[in-house]
Amino acid sequence: MIETVALTKTYGRVRAVDAVDLTVPEGSRFGLLGPNGSGKTTLIRMLLGLVFATSGQISILGRPVPRRLAEVLPDVGALVEGPAAYGHLSGRANLRLIDAAGRSVRATRRRRIEEALERVGLGGVDGRPVRTYSLGMRQRLGLAAALLRAPRLLILDEPTNGLDPQGIHEIRELLLQISAAGTTLLLSSHLLTEIEQLCTWVGIMDRGRLVGQDELAALRVPTGRVMLRSPDADRVVALLDGHVTHRDGDRLAVTHPDAAALNAQLVAAGLRIAEIGAERRTLEQVVLEATGAGTDRMERR
Repeated sequence: MIETVALTKTYGRVRAVDAVDLTVPEGSRFGLLGPNGSGKTTLIRMLLGLVFATSGQISILGRPVPRRLAEVLPDVGALVEGPAAYGHLSGRANLRLIDAAGRSVRATRRRRIEEALERVGLGGVDGRPVRTYSLGMRQRLGLAAALLRAPRLLILDEPTNGLDPQGIHEIRELLLQISAAGTTLLLSSHLLTEIEQLCTWVGIMDRGRLVGQDELAALRVPTGRVMLRSPDADRVVALLDGHVTHRDGDRLAVTHPDAAALNAQLVAAGLRIAEIGAERRTLEQVVLEATGAGTDRMERR
């Protein structure tokens, strides 16, 4: 759905985006992860034709951008940074203007606007002007605008900015539904948990460079340890004799390559196992390895 080759953007001597080769597979939920200032928003602006690249190539839906951007945009929904709106108009009025600017069918406009507002949780909002909206409500309105035309590709820059935990959960569930219906998602965020819970692919940016990209499952490889919880923790420690590397009450970390084999060994010895499973690298560990601890400024919440 998206492919870039050596994509670069410079502002004077500053390289905001540096030779990025990005590939977003069709049907994926691709999380673009990186600290604030890593180049995520500049990259997204180039994909949407809002900023011209200094050098490199962009292809979206198989078409070169920005040369054939007019053919691409009707199939792309986008929410970039703080969504703009006319503050003196209502959310519905803003959506009517956005919809009228495109090539949509006028006869179905009202229905599509109401459906978009309902999907993002703004269906019950009255006709008050947008200037009275909270930051979270503005984010929801921007997302509603991105969904108006049932896009094949949805590009979102920090879509949960300003939302409370309940709002974040609702938007996550909505994006999962949109993905299940066949829309490809490109989501940028500096929040590790948001990417980890939603995305199937991850790209990691640092100082303008794409320092890693792969399926999330492939990045989270086993660590060679097994995590288990047992009411017989003392006996497990005695039996495994030095292979327990960490203990927190009845929870143990054990150096072992196979959780199933370890479970069979412990059960055969008459020990009770409440939980057991292979430990995998967290996304936080993956990011720190790719960027270095000194450059990581991302949040987990």
